Amino acid sequence: MTDTTQGLESLGQITGQAPRVEQNVAELRERKVDNLGRSYATGKRKNAIARVWVKPGKGKITINGKASDDYFARPVLRMMINQPFKVTEREGEFDVFVTVVGSGLSGQAGAVRHGISKALADYEPPLRPALKHAGFLTRDSRVVERKKYGRAKARRSFQFSKR
Repeated sequence: MTDTTQGLESLGQITGQAPRVEQNVAELRERKVDNLGRSYATGKRKNAIARVWVKPGKGKITINGKASDDYFARPVLRMMINQPFKVTEREGEFDVFVTVVGSGLSGQAGAVRHGISKALADYEPPLRPALKHAGFLTRDSRVVERKKYGRAKARRSFQFSKR
C-alpha cells in the first residue's frame, strides 16, 4: 500500500466515511450543449481549421454547404471523417454541420475528424475514453517547416558549384 492510500484510509477512519480514491472520468466532465441542442468544437490539422456543430439527427454531414460525399470525393477522406462515429458506435445518429478553411483536402479531413471527436466528447462525456484511446482527441501538431533564408527550401541547400 502506498502512503497516499494509507493516508486516505486513515482519513476515512477519522471521518467515518469510506474514501473514494477512483472517480469516473465521465462524472467529472460536463455535457456542453447550446440552447439549440448542438455541441460545438474546433478541429485543427496542418493549416486547416474546422468549426464543427453536432446535434442528434439522421447522420447527415454538411461541409461548407455541400454533402460530405461531394466535398470529399476520395473514399479514404470520407472514411476518415466517419471514424469517430464508428469507434463510438453512433453511426447515423448525429447530424454534423462543418465550416472548414485552410490547407488541402487531406488536412481538412483531419481537422473535421478532430472537430467531430471533440464535439462528440462534449455532447456525450462517456464517449471520451473510446475517442481518446483511438487518438482522435489529440491534435496532430505536424505542420510544414518554414523556408529559411540562404536555403533553397526548408533544409535543402543551393546546388554547390566548384567553379
